[in-house]
Amino acid sequence: MVEAFAVASGKGGTGKTTSTLALGMALAERYDVTVIDADTGMANLLFHAGLDDADVTLHDLLVADRDVAVDAAVYERFGMSVVPCGTSLTAFEAADPGKLRDVVTELAADTDVLLLDSPAALGSKSAVLPVVLADRVVVVLQPTVPSLSDGLKVQEYARSYGTETAGVLFNRVRPDEDVAAISDQAARYFGGTTLASVPESDAVRAARRAGEPLLAHAPTDPAADAFHEAAGNLEVRAGDAAGVADRFRSAVVPDRP
Repeated sequence: MVEAFAVASGKGGTGKTTSTLALGMALAERYDVTVIDADTGMANLLFHAGLDDADVTLHDLLVADRDVAVDAAVYERFGMSVVPCGTSLTAFEAADPGKLRDVVTELAADTDVLLLDSPAALGSKSAVLPVVLADRVVVVLQPTVPSLSDGLKVQEYARSYGTETAGVLFNRVRPDEDVAAISDQAARYFGGTTLASVPESDAVRAARRAGEPLLAHAPTDPAADAFHEAAGNLEVRAGDAAGVADRFRSAVVPDRP
């Protein structure tokens, strides 16, 4: 079985990378999970996972004239397989986003859940491709109307390529914010379900400084509990690995959204 989820937000600052790793760790209690930092232009998952000194990253796999085995960029961390992306602008410019299809195809053959940490904006081919490749998208929002609007743009684009919404995750929720009212609006406009409401937490920042995912650094923090709730509410569908791989290989690579 395998299902690929793009974790997307439509804007920066929602805690998308924190959410990707937290969902990955929680899901890894039941599934084989592979997390890919598909934000090739503004990668930071490697810092959250303590992989800032990784010798081989996704960038190396996307360079056309380089023959690097995919498994060279896969690191076993925190119960998951993690594929970090580098931060070099030169490497980003040399990378061919279309090769992401081949990387995801190979990784899909040996996992249950693929989580693609997606770029925050839909402004380029490299930014939109994770959403195009995914079976479904998890939309990470803050409980504000502008954030809902940004998330709806992601959903609209995803649906234009046949990618449905798996659910909405409210993140970085402050005590004074009315999540219930925003959740009602989200239920009307988004597919899937509201997975959880994750409170703002100092533990998230501390985890980032420590180079660890939240669930490893502060497993009993209320935010960690909420991410476990979200993972429990995320339905993982059993897909045929060979069929999924064929779909990845034939995916259309858009020029721009």
